[in-house]
Amino acid sequence: MSTEPLPASRKTQFTEVDYRPSCLIVKLVGPSIGQRESPIVANEVDPYIAQAGKNLKRFVLDLSSVSFMSSMGIGAAVAFRNKAAANGATAILYGMSPELSKMLALMRVDRLYKIAANEAELRKLLG
Repeated sequence: MSTEPLPASRKTQFTEVDYRPSCLIVKLVGPSIGQRESPIVANEVDPYIAQAGKNLKRFVLDLSSVSFMSSMGIGAAVAFRNKAAANGATAILYGMSPELSKMLALMRVDRLYKIAANEAELRKLLG
């Protein structure tokens, strides 16, 4: 395993990651995060959460490009939140479509995250 620091930003087929001091923003590239994409996304995001460690204060999961998430995709979102929270970070969901928002509310995933419905709310939560 490499001990090289990860790049501050990285784009892949399924994610756009932007790490700023104390804030990790992960944009999932959709339109669908399903069984195939979920483990790939986790492998791309988990090293950033691990590298940030206790310095991580805000974790943003940007779903503005996602219209559907399978149970595995939702499970990955919950796992990201749990890992970020274990480091003491606030987890924020941003950019959800109304349909995705309803689905996450039905599964009560919205209770695990702070919700930013628009960019102004996101800026406020990021402080």
